[in-house]
Amino acid sequence: MNRKILIVAGTVLFLDQLSKVIVDTFLSLNQEWVVIRHFFSFHYIQNYGASWNILNNQIPILILISFLALVIIYHFMYTFQTNPRNNIAFGLMVGGIVGNLIDRWLFGYVRDFLDFKIFGYDYPIFNIADMAIVIGTCLLFIAILKGEDHREKVDCKRK
Repeated sequence: MNRKILIVAGTVLFLDQLSKVIVDTFLSLNQEWVVIRHFFSFHYIQNYGASWNILNNQIPILILISFLALVIIYHFMYTFQTNPRNNIAFGLMVGGIVGNLIDRWLFGYVRDFLDFKIFGYDYPIFNIADMAIVIGTCLLFIAILKGEDHREKVDCKRK
């Protein structure tokens, strides 16, 4: 695996786990600390599913999906072109998936705490790992649109 991808993944994983430990230390379960009224707060919850409560209480299935996603991402690391954006994208995704996988494996839930309310809509509470996964996915989508989702084949025949 590319060293740059590992650095990004490790950084995301470290920041994700550190932020979750800080939230565990300073907030009680379901406690909310309002930062900007009607917009942003830290609201500590334990998420037993995925986004929007998909597969709620199906932790073994979510763990399996995480492992499968890591295998698929590993495959795509070698099919996408190597460039800084793709390295960052894969690193963000790997770090985010592993961050949430650690929570599910150790606790049986994911620790979420970032709560945004925008134009009256209260978005699902999320964490740094979730942000990394979404941003990484968007960056890979850009790579696909730019045609960077495949490496040029090199003719290895001797002349």
